[in-house]
Amino acid sequence: MPAYWISTYLEITDPEKLAAYAELAGPAIVGAGGRFLARGLPAKVYEAGREQRSVLVEFESVEAAVAAHDTPAYQEALAALGDGAVRDLRIVPGA
Repeated sequence: MPAYWISTYLEITDPEKLAAYAELAGPAIVGAGGRFLARGLPAKVYEAGREQRSVLVEFESVEAAVAAHDTPAYQEALAALGDGAVRDLRIVPGA
């Protein structure tokens, strides 16, 4: 069953750190089997929607998504991000 890595950026405090993270994170995620489905600012928000950057990545399973997060390559990306953003990251099983 597929799983989805859903990341939202509640606050970006340092765009340079975010850029350093993105440069490392993209290849780390793809290298671990992730497929980017959507990323960027919302085209439209409703209800309690927020105008914040969101990223949606598909993996073959919850286990694959968790393993991608825990790889040394992705951990290096997180270290580069440091306090550059406040994010919410969730791994959700597909239906």
